[in-house]
Amino acid sequence: MDGSLVIRACARAGLPWEDALIVSAHELRRAVNACRAHPKVAVLTAPGAGPAELARALFPQTPRTFVVCEDLDGPDERVVRVRPAEATTRPWNAPQVVLVLDERRPPDGPGWTARPPGPDGWALDGFDGAALAPETRAFVLARLGPRTGDLVWDLGSGVGSVAAECARFGAAAVAVGADAASCERIRAAVRARRVRVAVARGALPSVLDHLPDPDAVFLAGAEAASVRACADRAPDRFVATADERRVPEIVDVLAGAGFTARAAAFGVTPLVPPQSGGSGVPGPPVTLVWARRAAPEPVRPAPARRRPVERTPPL
Repeated sequence: MDGSLVIRACARAGLPWEDALIVSAHELRRAVNACRAHPKVAVLTAPGAGPAELARALFPQTPRTFVVCEDLDGPDERVVRVRPAEATTRPWNAPQVVLVLDERRPPDGPGWTARPPGPDGWALDGFDGAALAPETRAFVLARLGPRTGDLVWDLGSGVGSVAAECARFGAAAVAVGADAASCERIRAAVRARRVRVAVARGALPSVLDHLPDPDAVFLAGAEAASVRACADRAPDRFVATADERRVPEIVDVLAGAGFTARAAAFGVTPLVPPQSGGSGVPGPPVTLVWARRAAPEPVRPAPARRRPVERTPPL
C-alpha cells in the first residue's frame, strides 16, 4: 500500500494523517468493516471498489463523510467532500484515496504511532449486568479473535460487554437487544468504554436478516435453531453459552455447517476478596461451546519466470 498517497490526500483535505487507519479496498468487505469501527480511515481504492461501492455498503446504517481524492499531483487532480448518498450517484474519474470520516467523534490527541492503538487491557471489570465474568469473557474474546476488518455479532451478552471489548480491539461490532430497555443499557455501557458499537433491536432469528455478514459470533443461551441461523451466515468463529444438555445437539449443528466445535464448563473461584464489593463466592460454572470453520487453502500463484542473469566477461 502506498502511504505517500494517504499523506498527500490528508494534506489536500487539511487533515492530519497520523491518526488515520490505512486499508486497501482489494478486500472491500473488510475495508467497510474498518470504516464502521474507526473514526478516520484512508481507503486505497481498487477496480470495482471505490467511493460508490464503499457508500452503498455503509449508508444509511453508518453515517460518514467522504473526502474523495482523484489524480493527486496530476493534471486532473480533484478533492471532493461528499456524503455517502451523493457518492453513489456522482461520476468519478479514477479515484485513488477515499478518506472516510466519522465527524461525530471528537478527534484523538496527537500520538506517537501512525496506527490506532490497541486496548490498554482487556476483559475489563465494571460491566454491571454482564452475562459473563471477566475471566470467562477473556476466553470468549480469545476464541472470537476480534481484529481490524472483522465484524462481530454480540447476541445476548447482557449489556454489550462482548461487543464493547471487540470494538476496543479494532473490530466492528453489532450488539442485539431484545427490547428498548436492553438496547439503552447496551448504549450506556458502550459509551462508558468510549467505543462505537451498532445496536440492533429484535428477536432471533428475524433480527439477523438486517445485520451485515459477521466474521465472528457470540451467542448467549444458544439453542439449535439459533445456532443454525447464525451458522447460515457463514462466520469463521463462533462462541456460545448453552445449557449443558443442549451441547451435543449444538455441536452436531455446527459440524453440519463445516465447523470444528469443542465445549467445556468454566468456573471462576476467587482467591482474593474483590476490592469493589461482592461476596467472593464462586458463581455457577458456565458452559461454553466454541467452534471454528476450516479456512480454505490459499491459492498459491504460479512462480514467475525469471530471466537468466547475464554476466559480462571480465575485462
